[in-house]
Amino acid sequence: MKFTMKRDRLLQALNDVMKGISSKTTLPILTGIKLDLNNSGLTVTGSNSDMAIQTFIEAVDNENLVIDIHTEGSIVLPARIFNEIMRKLPEDEVDLTVNDHYQTHIQSGKSEFHVLGLDATEYPLLPELKDEYRFDLPANVLKSIIRETVFAVSTSESRPVLTGVHWQIKNDELICVATDSHRLAKRIIKLDHEVEESFSAVIPGKSLNELSKLIGDSTELIQIAITPQQVLFKTKTVFFYSRLIEGNFPDTSRLIPSEYETTVTMNGKSLFQAIDRASLLAREERNNIVQVKSNEENMVEVSSNSPEVGKVKEEIQTTSLIGEQLKISFSAKYMMDALKSLEGKEVTIEFTGPMRPFILKPVNDEAILQLIVPVRTY
Repeated sequence: MKFTMKRDRLLQALNDVMKGISSKTTLPILTGIKLDLNNSGLTVTGSNSDMAIQTFIEAVDNENLVIDIHTEGSIVLPARIFNEIMRKLPEDEVDLTVNDHYQTHIQSGKSEFHVLGLDATEYPLLPELKDEYRFDLPANVLKSIIRETVFAVSTSESRPVLTGVHWQIKNDELICVATDSHRLAKRIIKLDHEVEESFSAVIPGKSLNELSKLIGDSTELIQIAITPQQVLFKTKTVFFYSRLIEGNFPDTSRLIPSEYETTVTMNGKSLFQAIDRASLLAREERNNIVQVKSNEENMVEVSSNSPEVGKVKEEIQTTSLIGEQLKISFSAKYMMDALKSLEGKEVTIEFTGPMRPFILKPVNDEAILQLIVPVRTY
């Protein structure tokens, strides 16, 4: 295997696939990056046991030669070292030659490296997705789905199914739900094409976080293919595979209240900032609890109390406050995560009582919903 190419194009591909590599893996070869060269271009692959990222660099792009191919072939190189070498090479072009016994010679300007590679035939094959369930989403929509749900997945492995986001298609809608049993995030997307059958899959939160870093905010369509064990997200140049989490996701629809005693509408950014300030003292306590109560003048008071540090309270004007007087305590972090995902929009908060879950959603938008379970403080 031998080729010459622009260093920045190779670095770009390495930046993408490095997100799929973990130093903690039971297969030592997965700490490496696989390079696969044929006459059409270079395929670069990084993988761990949960996800794999593959990107392709065309040899000729818009009639410009990107890769000068001398000999086809493949090699697995230690990922961290190879990435560091590429970042620190002195010139814009790099020559890479694989000799006998996987000895790899890397040259750029006057700088030369000799790196020991591994046999690429030992590298696990990526799954071939047949009979899969397919649909498309624009990149910016996919990115917003991840931002509005993935923060609510569980970080505890005691219930693995809750460490993922539940994706379900029914009635031509994609419904995405994440919960750690103390809070819930839900996003509904109306699909612009008819879907013949419904399906359900749980995608690991870690995989979705890494995917979000790979995709931009464009309207480029991303193809999504789902099988019983795997999901593939496909852009023009990147294939992102993730395993699915086995198990039945709990039915969360019954957690969402249908009646409310108090409804408050207010500026989400103002509420976020007030809770952020109140949590400065609450953070000194182990549980980071903030209290909200309403008063007669359509104001809500945000407060926290730490016996060792002191207390804080702040009043915020609401746009409207309908229903019974309100007094409720909750985790400042959970509330701030929910408000952050709503991006400071005008929000409606619906309460059903001091110990019942409450709902946050943007005004006049039923497609996004956040649910938080309050905390007993007395």
